[in-house]
Amino acid sequence: MTRNIIDINDFTILVETANVQVPTIDACVFNEPVIAVAFYGAGNVDLTVSFAGKEQSFSHTKGMALSFYADENVKFIHHVSPSKPLECLVVSTSIRSLDKHPNQEGELFGELLHQLVHPADHFVEGPRFYMPPEMQSVVDQCFVNRYEGKAKMLFFKSQITALLAHYFGQLSLLSTNQIPTEERKKLILAKEIISQNLEHPPSLSELSQQIGLNTFKLKKNFKELFGVPVFKYLQNERLNTAQDLIRHQKMTIQEAAWHVGYDSLSSFSNAFAKKFGFRPSEIKG
Repeated sequence: MTRNIIDINDFTILVETANVQVPTIDACVFNEPVIAVAFYGAGNVDLTVSFAGKEQSFSHTKGMALSFYADENVKFIHHVSPSKPLECLVVSTSIRSLDKHPNQEGELFGELLHQLVHPADHFVEGPRFYMPPEMQSVVDQCFVNRYEGKAKMLFFKSQITALLAHYFGQLSLLSTNQIPTEERKKLILAKEIISQNLEHPPSLSELSQQIGLNTFKLKKNFKELFGVPVFKYLQNERLNTAQDLIRHQKMTIQEAAWHVGYDSLSSFSNAFAKKFGFRPSEIKG
């Protein structure tokens, strides 16, 4: 389990990762009131937020961007297990620092996250959504970078700038999103069914029947909510999972390809290189 803290301008970046052999609790608190956004990579770890005798739980966290206000009385508890490793990137700032940000981030926080700038409790949840692929790619790069020292700082500064640009842009798009709450739940269920059946995924018609939503709405609103069509999401999940299996669980390239549903090793390697910019054999090296 690792926890790194990086200060960039008036932002504090918390990078947490954990791969465990037995179920483990990872808890943390902030030492002053903050406004923050937590971006989750691979792992689908469970999160419990505990404050003032209350608890709020979050599951299906993989790919989630969660904004919040929290003071010193709030404890964030990740439930890590062998099947649910932790990859969490938290970008935080204090309310007193909002006016100091050089690139108008403070103004955007005030405009789009008003309830966090003027909190009504120890913990206040802001907008929460699943990241589109281009945004998820920025988060993933933060967990696989190989840089050290000044190069690492420069890399993180550029990635955080890009990530916040994506984040505020996505918030603006979501403000016009009209998908009903119950339909959103069905689409999130569809996403989970795909993620849990990468080797033998259901067809669109089968998936439609399982979640109780017609095929037209499934295709249209899945893309609107998650930023990609159903098939593209399946492909991204296969490749992200394969990378994790090779990198962290030490599977061979062939084993990882089979595990996520690829019969052809060359097709897998080509798709992997197109997505990540390097071949799976480079991980093993």
